[in-house]
Amino acid sequence: MSGRSLGWVAGTAAAVLVAAGAITYAVAQDGGASQARTPDARSADAGFARDMAVHHQQAVEMSYIVRDRTKDEEVRRLAYDIAQTQANQRGMMLGWLDLWGLPKVSADPPMTWMGMGDMPPGKDGALMPGMATNTELKKLQSLDGKQAEVLYLQLMTEHHKGGIHMAEGCVEKCVVGAEKRLAQGMVDAQQSEIELMAGMLKERGASPRS
Repeated sequence: MSGRSLGWVAGTAAAVLVAAGAITYAVAQDGGASQARTPDARSADAGFARDMAVHHQQAVEMSYIVRDRTKDEEVRRLAYDIAQTQANQRGMMLGWLDLWGLPKVSADPPMTWMGMGDMPPGKDGALMPGMATNTELKKLQSLDGKQAEVLYLQLMTEHHKGGIHMAEGCVEKCVVGAEKRLAQGMVDAQQSEIELMAGMLKERGASPRS
């Protein structure tokens, strides 16, 4: 991966972090200014915030695992950028739930707000589409160097695809303007990272798993 590509990824992550305060304030204006406009516990806005917070947490976990399993600066920097961006976004979404006075967990199955609550229960820890299984996470922890890099890039590609699907659902169904804008930003950024990771896999003689 070129220095220009790395710089773009780092710049994107920095831009998201800088915008965090403004977006949180905007949500307060969009969703908290009046009780009539505050999402309820079963709304798409609340469901997306809860489910994406869980989805993001696994991306952060995988990214820190691979940073400890490889010395490759390109992969380490990408992993750091993903971890920092998604940890920040996760904090924002949990903060919005607090702002709205809503619980951070729900008795409803994941993605019920998208009309997917009747999908089969996740197996081996993979609660939502794109999420890695516990077995896959353990395997990532057991690998080093190029093998760890390849598995991480493959798992994160699938993870991003699942995240994009969910974010597109929020763009369509959420009503809080700032949350819809954040979701669209996730779609755009993660699609670009999927393309970037495809190139990184090719450099390592591998390809996405699906």
